[in-house]
Amino acid sequence: TPSQVNGHSSGSDAHGGESLREDLQEFLGGEAPLHQLDDLTKVNPVTLETVLRCLQARYMADTFYTSAGCTLVALNPFKPIPQLYSPELMQEYHAAPQPQKLKPHIFTVGEQTYRNVKSLMEPVNQSIVVSGESGAGKTWTSRCLMKFYAVVAASPTSWENHKIAERIEQRILNSNPVMEAFGNACTLRNNNSSRFGKFIQLQLNRAQQMTGAAVQTYLLEKTRVACQASNERNFHIFYQICKGASADERLQWHLPEGAAFSWLPNPERTLEEDCFEVTREAMLHLGIDAPTQNNIFQALAGLLHLGNTRFADSGNEAQPCPLMDDAKCSVRTSASLLRLPEDPLLETLRIRTIRAGRQQQVFQKPCSRAECDTRRDCLAKLVYARLFDWLVSVINSSICADPGSWTTFIGLLDVYGFESFPTNSLEQLCINYANEKLQQHFVAHYLRAQQEEYTAEGLEWSTVSYQDNQTCLDLIEGSPVSICSLINEECRLNRPSSAAQLQTRIESALAGSPCLGHDKLSREPSFIVVHYAGSVRYHTAGLVEKNKDPIPPELTRLLQQSQDPLLKVLFPADPEEKSQEEPSGQSRAPVLTVVSKFKASLEQLLQVLHSTTPHYIRCIKPNSQGQAQMFHQEEVLSQLEACGLVETIHISAAGFPIRVSHRNFLKRYELLRRLRPGAAPSPHGPPPDEGRSGWSPHSEQATLQALLQDILHTLPALAQAPAEAMPAPVHCGRTKVFMTDSTLELLERGRAQVLEQCARSIQGGWRRHWGRKQERQRRAAVLIQAAVRSWLTRKHIQRLHAAATVIKRAWQEWRIRMAFLASKELDGVEEQRSSQVTCSPSSSPLPQAQTRLLGAVTRFWPLGLVLANAAVGAHGFRRKLVVFACLPLPVGSPSSYTVQTAQEQAGVTSIRALPQGSIKFHCRKSPLRYADICPEPSPNSVTGFNQILLERHRLGHV
Repeated sequence: TPSQVNGHSSGSDAHGGESLREDLQEFLGGEAPLHQLDDLTKVNPVTLETVLRCLQARYMADTFYTSAGCTLVALNPFKPIPQLYSPELMQEYHAAPQPQKLKPHIFTVGEQTYRNVKSLMEPVNQSIVVSGESGAGKTWTSRCLMKFYAVVAASPTSWENHKIAERIEQRILNSNPVMEAFGNACTLRNNNSSRFGKFIQLQLNRAQQMTGAAVQTYLLEKTRVACQASNERNFHIFYQICKGASADERLQWHLPEGAAFSWLPNPERTLEEDCFEVTREAMLHLGIDAPTQNNIFQALAGLLHLGNTRFADSGNEAQPCPLMDDAKCSVRTSASLLRLPEDPLLETLRIRTIRAGRQQQVFQKPCSRAECDTRRDCLAKLVYARLFDWLVSVINSSICADPGSWTTFIGLLDVYGFESFPTNSLEQLCINYANEKLQQHFVAHYLRAQQEEYTAEGLEWSTVSYQDNQTCLDLIEGSPVSICSLINEECRLNRPSSAAQLQTRIESALAGSPCLGHDKLSREPSFIVVHYAGSVRYHTAGLVEKNKDPIPPELTRLLQQSQDPLLKVLFPADPEEKSQEEPSGQSRAPVLTVVSKFKASLEQLLQVLHSTTPHYIRCIKPNSQGQAQMFHQEEVLSQLEACGLVETIHISAAGFPIRVSHRNFLKRYELLRRLRPGAAPSPHGPPPDEGRSGWSPHSEQATLQALLQDILHTLPALAQAPAEAMPAPVHCGRTKVFMTDSTLELLERGRAQVLEQCARSIQGGWRRHWGRKQERQRRAAVLIQAAVRSWLTRKHIQRLHAAATVIKRAWQEWRIRMAFLASKELDGVEEQRSSQVTCSPSSSPLPQAQTRLLGAVTRFWPLGLVLANAAVGAHGFRRKLVVFACLPLPVGSPSSYTVQTAQEQAGVTSIRALPQGSIKFHCRKSPLRYADICPEPSPNSVTGFNQILLERHRLGHV
C-alpha cells in the first residue's frame, strides 16, 4: 500500500495497486450482493480488498453505516440526510427488542450503551470513542449521539420533571453550537474541524434519566487566533460577528462593511457554520445574557483590530519599534474595545521587562520587530484562551448536575483527527500523539487483551497478527529519552535553542527507533515520525517556543488594568498569582510546558476510559474534496489500514466476544437444567464456606465444571439439533465461559422459555385461586339476589292482592247497586204494566212462554252481559253454551234461539259506561339484578271482570 508523508506519496507497490484495480474491475459486475452485508465479518475472505469493495458498494447505495465486529464504521455522506437522524428513527431503535437486528447505525451503539447502563453490569459507566481523520464526521456523529440520548433518556413521570428534563436537554444541545463557534475552524481537510478535544460526560440518575452533563476540553489550538495556514480560516466566531452583526453593533464594535483584518483570511467564503443568530440564541439558553454577550463580542472585535497592529524595524536598538502608519488607528481602536489605556498597551507590546540579579533588579529593553509581533500574538492568544476556558466553565455550571443526583454516566470522546499538513508543528504533534494513545487503547482493550485472555483461559486460538503502535508511543513519550522529553529539556535550558540543534539531538538520541525517519532532501530542519496512520514530517522551527508558551508577566498586569467587566473576570487582580508569576531566582519552580500539560490531561482521560466499557466508532472520509457520491479507493484504503480495521474483523469473526465468569454464568443460566428431560431442578446453593472442613478450591471447581457441563448439554435441545450436529460455539475456560453472539441469543431464548413456563405455572395457580374466589362471590351474590327478589315478589303479590280485594269489593258493591237499581226499575215497570192491565181489561194477556222468557231476561241479563262482553275466555259456540247455561231457557232445540253478543251488534250494550283508557301500575325499579323480571301471564287465562276494566283496548278483536 502506498505510504504518504504530509499528503505526498513517497513510494508505492505497483503490483499491489494493479491487483487492487483488477479486483475492483472484477467487483463492478457483481457488487449487488455486497451492499446488503451489514457486517464486515460476513465478508469472505476478510481482506482489505473485499472490505473496500463492500464499503464502496454500500456507500454508492446511500448506506453509510456498517458493523465491523465490535466497531461501527461510519462513512461521511457529505450531504444532508434528515430522515437518517429523525426523532422517529431514534424512537424506533430505542423501542426495538433487539436493536442489533436493525440496520447498523450510530443509534445502535447509543442504545447498546444505554441498555448496558440500565442492566447495571460492571463496569456500569460507558464510553464511546469517536475517531477518524479530520473531516471524517466525528463532530457530527457526537452531535447526533447527544440528540439521541437527550430523546431516549428524558422520560420523566410528572409534568414538573418533564419541564426540568426539557430544560436540561435544551442546554446540553445548546452547548454544541457555542463550543463549535469558539473551538472549530475551517481547515484544508474539513470546513468544521474541531481545534480542541472534548470529553462530554452525560450524567444519568438511578432511573437512567439524564440529569446533566459535564464538558472537559483538551489543548485548544489558540495559535490559530494569530496564525492561520494558507487557505485556512480563523475560528468561526470571528466570521460570525463580522457577517451577522447589526448596523448598530458594527458601529459599536468598529466593524464596518468590507473592513479587512489580517487575522481574518478568506472572509469571502460563506459556510453553514457562519450563523451568528444560532450562536447568540444558544448562549442565551446557557445563561449568558445580552450584556455579557456584547462584552464577549466587543473583546473579540478588539482582538481583530489588534491583529492589524504592525510594527516597523527600528534603526536604533535602544529605541522601540515604531508603528506603521495604518496601525495607529488599529491600536487606538483595539485599546478602546478592550478598555485598556493606549500608551501602556503600546509600551507593553514594544518594551520587555527583565529581572536579573539577586536583588531582582528590573531592566527594560526595547523589543525587535519579531519580538513585538510575538508579544502582540501572545496577548491575543492569552485573551482568547482565557475566554474559551471561561465559556466552558459557564457551560458546565449551566448543564452540570449535583454530584448526589447522578450515579452513572455515558462519555462521548470527540478529539482531533489524525493530521498531516505541508507544515506541521507542535499542535500536529500533540494531536497525532493523542490519536496514537487512543489507537493504543483500542489495541490494548480489544485486540491484544482478547487474544491474551484466550491464551490464558486455555482456549485453542490461532493468534492474529495486528499492527501495534507501542513502538511509536515509546518514541514520542517513552522513558528515559523521547521526543517529548528532549523538547521539554530544551525548554529548561537557559540558552536559545536553534531548530537545527534540536533536530540533531532528536536524531542522535533516538536513532535506534524504527518509527523515526529523516528526509535528507529537506532544506528545513525537521524529523519524520512513522505513525499508525502514516508518516508525518514535523518542522523543528518554533517548536521549543510553542512548547514554552511564555506569557510575559507585564501582559497579565496590563490586562488586569482593563475596565471591561469581562476582562476583569478573566484576569482578576490576585496577589498570589502575581507572586507566582514573579518567583525569585532561588525558588524558581520548573515551568509546565504545553506537552507536559497535554500529556497529563491525556493520561487522566485514559484512566476514565479504562474504568468504563468502551465502544468504538471509526469515521472514514471517502474523499478529500468533501463531495457526495465520490469514493476514492486509495484514501479509504489507507484509513482502513491505519485504524487496524481488518485485524478487528478477523478477531471478531473468529473469536468469542461474549465472556462471562463461571459464577455469573451459573447464576443466570442454571435454570436451563429444567429443560433437560428427567433432570431434577435442584437449586444451586451458594458456594461452600472456605472455613468449612472438607472444602477445597479444587472440589468447588469440579462442582462448577459439572454444573457448567450440565447446562451446556441443554444447547442441542435449545437449537433443536442433535448433539453431534451442533457446532461448538461455547468454550469453557479456566475461569470464564466464552461464547458467540448466536450462542448468547440461544441461551437467552432458553432462559426466557423456562421463565415463561414458571410464569405460566404461577399465572395458572393464581387464576385458579381467583376463579374459586370469584365463584364463591358469585354464589353468594346469587343467593342474596334470590332472597331479595323473592321478598320483592312477595311484596308485589301482596300489593296486587290488596288491589284486587279493593277492586272486587268495589265491583261487588257496584253490582249490588246495579242489581238493586235494575230490580227497582223492573219493579216499577211491572207495577206500571199491571196497573195498565188493570185499567184496560180489554187488552189480551201475553202468552205463557213469552212471559217466562221476559222474566228470565229481567233476572239474569247482567250475568249474560258480562259473559258476552268478556275479552278473553270462551269463544264461539262455547260462549253461546255459557249463555244458555246461565239463562234458564226452556228445553228445546238450541238452534231455535239466537244469542247475539256485544261484539256482533252495534249500539249501547250496557247501562254503564266502559272505562276510558288503560289503568297502569307504576312500580319503583329494584336495584337488584333480575328483581324486575316476572313471568308473562298466559294468553289463555281468564281473569274475570278485572279484564273488562284493564283491557278495554282489546275489545272488538275477540
